[in-house]
Amino acid sequence: MQTQTTEAKTEIKSIDCSHYINGKYAPSKNGKTFENINPATEEKLGVVAAGSKEEVDQAVSAARKALKGEWANLPLRKRSAIIRKIGDLILERKEELATLESLDTGKPLWLSNSVDIDRAAYNFHFFADFMTSVGNETYQQDDIAVHYAVRRPVGVVGLINPWNLPLLLMTWKLAPALAAGNTVVMKPSEVTPMTATVLAQICSDAGVPDGVVNMVHGFGETGAALTSHPDVDAIAFTGETVTGSEIMKSAAPTLKKLSFELGGKNPNIIFADTDLDDTIETTIKSSFINQGEVCLCGSRIYVERAIYDAFLERFVARTKELKVGNPFEETTNIGALVSEEHYKKVLRYLDIAKEEGATFLTGGTASEGFEKGFFVDPTIITGLGKDSRCVREEIFGPVVTVIPFDTEEEVLEQVNGTHYGLSASLWTSDIKRAHRVGGQIEAGMVWINTWFLRDLRTPFGGMKHSGIGREGGAHSFDFYSELTNITVKL
Repeated sequence: MQTQTTEAKTEIKSIDCSHYINGKYAPSKNGKTFENINPATEEKLGVVAAGSKEEVDQAVSAARKALKGEWANLPLRKRSAIIRKIGDLILERKEELATLESLDTGKPLWLSNSVDIDRAAYNFHFFADFMTSVGNETYQQDDIAVHYAVRRPVGVVGLINPWNLPLLLMTWKLAPALAAGNTVVMKPSEVTPMTATVLAQICSDAGVPDGVVNMVHGFGETGAALTSHPDVDAIAFTGETVTGSEIMKSAAPTLKKLSFELGGKNPNIIFADTDLDDTIETTIKSSFINQGEVCLCGSRIYVERAIYDAFLERFVARTKELKVGNPFEETTNIGALVSEEHYKKVLRYLDIAKEEGATFLTGGTASEGFEKGFFVDPTIITGLGKDSRCVREEIFGPVVTVIPFDTEEEVLEQVNGTHYGLSASLWTSDIKRAHRVGGQIEAGMVWINTWFLRDLRTPFGGMKHSGIGREGGAHSFDFYSELTNITVKL
């Protein structure tokens, strides 16, 4: 595997991260902080305020007050213009935000530039337009009555986000939450705090009133204080399934609305009649982009036996061309894993695979040639059975398993034989098979002859242990608002 140096080539500096409460940056009352570490160099990027229940209380109080203030009375078009302006300002600060994202996450800068920041801005642009066309139900009951629904904000919403796509996923929740008229308290991941810190200021610069957007940094106890807070009306969370379960317990006493996008162990099903060129190139992306740290990555690859050897030969050859190294080098394909903790978790799974009798066609180890940083070579594993841990459990790194199959029934049994159900990809030239098999896959999203192709109007989310509810277009508005039915007797 080709490697590169990790000397960063950027003039944009990292930042220290404070809380953002009621329109102002603020430290923790107790003065506690923690270090933010660059995963590519293991150097200190800065310090982050460590939030406690006190900061969460302050942020929720500010959000609750703002819910009844100027924000609630803004005309729809004016609120839409502010939300669009947030997207515009994100694009104006694109270089800065992309650099901070790559410093925090270890992902290649070209990826932050081409996907993360543009998509973050588009989330605001999309919902700025969509919010102006949302309609409600009206029914005339003969000559007896007219029934119509009115929509109002759900209230104060806690937004808890992961570290793999920090800005993109935060804006995916923040944009519709604001569009629906809510106020929010954001809790970004403790290992990727920088772009969320800048985003809070961008919201203010765009004209969002003080107290509407708040942010508290911290660890699990900070998140727990937010999810259990009696004045928080809803929680939107993206992250691990185990954490989602804990949030449900924490939110249960106050019956909060919940929206979860959780873990995935997504299958990629490749039939013999596929366009192999297109399949290989897309599978490289769905396996290893963002170091495999994407909830939608296709980490279980099932290949029809007739092309199994041919697929593996070409897939292995393309994987070996990928370059692991400095996120700020243009030719880098695979950057660093996000943290030492996650790096060690992925390496443990590679050890488990060896114990289970795996054959490694590429990778299988930490990347060589790096004195510092959390780099793992893209890894292709064969020889594992359907019940092995590396086939069943979410690794969330640049690691895929490849398994042959003979029949549709066989592959569907394996594909659905998991408690996850987030997404799947299906590759075939037979349109009848595509619909037949695709309709039997137990997942919230199924792509046919593509991967990660999104229209923000469509439902996004998982089933089984991969999530609760759907986001996107009207589905986001259904979560971030409440409907009141009004009946007028004629």
